[in-house]
Amino acid sequence: MRIRSRLHEIIFEADTPAGKAFDIILIISIIMSVIAVMLDSIKSIRMQYGQELYVIEWFFTILFSIEYSLRLFCVGKPLKYAASFYGLVDLLAVFPTYLSLLLPGTQFLLVIRVLRVLRVFRVLKIVQYMSAARLLKEALMASRTKIVVFLYTVLILVVIMGSLIYMIEGEESGFTSIPKSIYWAIVTLTTVGFGDITPQTPLGQLLASVIMIMGYGIIAVPTGIVTAEYVNVRSKQVSTQVCPNCSKERHDLNAVYCKYCGTRL
Repeated sequence: MRIRSRLHEIIFEADTPAGKAFDIILIISIIMSVIAVMLDSIKSIRMQYGQELYVIEWFFTILFSIEYSLRLFCVGKPLKYAASFYGLVDLLAVFPTYLSLLLPGTQFLLVIRVLRVLRVFRVLKIVQYMSAARLLKEALMASRTKIVVFLYTVLILVVIMGSLIYMIEGEESGFTSIPKSIYWAIVTLTTVGFGDITPQTPLGQLLASVIMIMGYGIIAVPTGIVTAEYVNVRSKQVSTQVCPNCSKERHDLNAVYCKYCGTRL
């Protein structure tokens, strides 16, 4: 139990010197492994350093496999952690390399190449070591209702604008249907401006100008919503402790027991 407790403190908590060192080493390893995957996708580099990249790939695969096994070992409910988001990301970081061993033969080379691309999921492992990312996630969750209402409003606007431009321009200007006109309204409102469809009449150009100006104001709305929630979340100080039983975090600074399952922290 002492070993599991010590491992849990090092692996899951970042408020100790050992925990910080573990996170830094793991972040560096993740970045280096992703760089190796990217280099392996360049044909000239793969032809010259393919063997070295193969060895590097297996080194990181074994390293992340050991890390994943230790995470399962030191939590109270390993199956629950394995089914969590970060548990699945940890599995995706190593699974494709092992799976490629079960698919030998030239007829499966294309499948193996696709599986190798999945290794870039390792970059997602960095998220769990960044407190700012956790704050941003909580801010997004807190503002999801407002964002949904905002997106619903935008959807209504593009439908109305698309229908108007369809009536104004018509098929001779390239607006052959209302759905295609709505597509144009979305492109214009988001200020992307592909230019594949453009209004030709003065009234249509006036409507396009109005939509463009509206776009600048609309883009700022979700930023303000998320920023306000981010400030609220950040003002609530919490510790980096992770429950050794249920793997939940975001506990109060003076918490002695987990507020989710009651386990002593």
